Amino acid sequence: MATQKRTLTAWKATIAVAMSNYIEAGAIIALATSLTLWQEAFGFDDGVVGLVAALSANAFGAAIGAAIGGPLCDRLGRKFIYTYDLIVFMIGALLVTFSSGLAMLLAGVILMGIAVGAGVPASWTYIAEEAPDEHRAAHVGTAQLAWSIGPAVGFLLAVVVGPLGLLGSRLIFLHLFVIAAITWWVRRGLPESRRWKQERDSATAAGTSATFFSGITNLLRNPRNWSALVFLLGVYGLWNTVAGQAGIFQPRVYEAAGLHDATQQNLLQVLVWTLTALATYFGFMRYGDRVSRRRLYFGGALLGIVAWVVLIYAPPGMVSLVFFAVAWGVSAGIGAQAFYGLWTAELFATRYRASAQGLLFMLARVMVGLLSLVFPVLLGSIGLANLGLIILGLLVAALVVGTIWAPKTEGLTLEQIERERYGERIAPKTELPANL
Repeated sequence: MATQKRTLTAWKATIAVAMSNYIEAGAIIALATSLTLWQEAFGFDDGVVGLVAALSANAFGAAIGAAIGGPLCDRLGRKFIYTYDLIVFMIGALLVTFSSGLAMLLAGVILMGIAVGAGVPASWTYIAEEAPDEHRAAHVGTAQLAWSIGPAVGFLLAVVVGPLGLLGSRLIFLHLFVIAAITWWVRRGLPESRRWKQERDSATAAGTSATFFSGITNLLRNPRNWSALVFLLGVYGLWNTVAGQAGIFQPRVYEAAGLHDATQQNLLQVLVWTLTALATYFGFMRYGDRVSRRRLYFGGALLGIVAWVVLIYAPPGMVSLVFFAVAWGVSAGIGAQAFYGLWTAELFATRYRASAQGLLFMLARVMVGLLSLVFPVLLGSIGLANLGLIILGLLVAALVVGTIWAPKTEGLTLEQIERERYGERIAPKTELPANL
């Protein structure tokens, strides 16, 4: 009975924290479906479109938030971030909803991006730390599930409110404000991560104190962490550079592939994200704790590559478009982002786990942002076929890195993984042991 109660409590906490992923992914899609409308309303060119996308939750905005949120999460606790980040998000959502010009739109987009970047390291870290060890992938997968449902709903709403034009897009951002307010209210009663509290108590007993930079400096001081950082950046950073363009510019990619109807473009994206949600639940959440993660990751990564090959180089038409939507949707459900959330929690010690999440998420979003700055221009100048070489190169590299160096961490507690990686638990003090 006690075990069932703990399991139920863990799932309640997981779902409440994971809801932020619905909001955060929804913010990206709300902007993706409205960029053309904002461009027409405020009269800016494709270069400014790239700038807005680059400063959003999809790229640099989230990078700034992650750089701040990760270290603060280790310094002040996981609950501190998920208590306040949605307040910033709600302010940004209101600014976008009622924006009357480019400056107001940019301010709202940047604030939403910062909130997203701060919230993601906190949510994935908290979920992994509070999850039962034997079901960690299932719980971490809940965040990916929520991340997938957000875009599915966002694109569906874009179809429903499409006849309203820009007003419809404003209503989508307003709905994100409402959901964020409800989620913020529900999360107020959640407890702090027990593993973070244990680390804090140990540090207090040892007479040490942490600063804002402690998590990052201690993370980078240990050579064992460098290989994990490079590995995860290869898995998530490379894949997400492609997924980030798909998230914000996919309607334009469909346009380049011959599909010009906005409603059909959005319906295809509903299919993509619905299948991502289903693959996350029936694939990653059900089997991530039970089968070889290396094989599961390889299957998802390979399917994603096939999807883009067909979209870019197959004869244009609805058959190739639907094939892409199905293959890319399923691959994303059992692909890099879900594994990134899981492996980042597993491969770093508790005392700087969120800082590692923040650093990696920041770097990944910077990579997205750099390509976003020129993606619309490149798509128009060199065409999808040539741009596809960059897309496929990034996806192939992510497949190779994740398949070859996938860690075998199934069934182990976070403490067992920490001992295996570092030789002992990482002590809560400023200077690391000499043998590390």
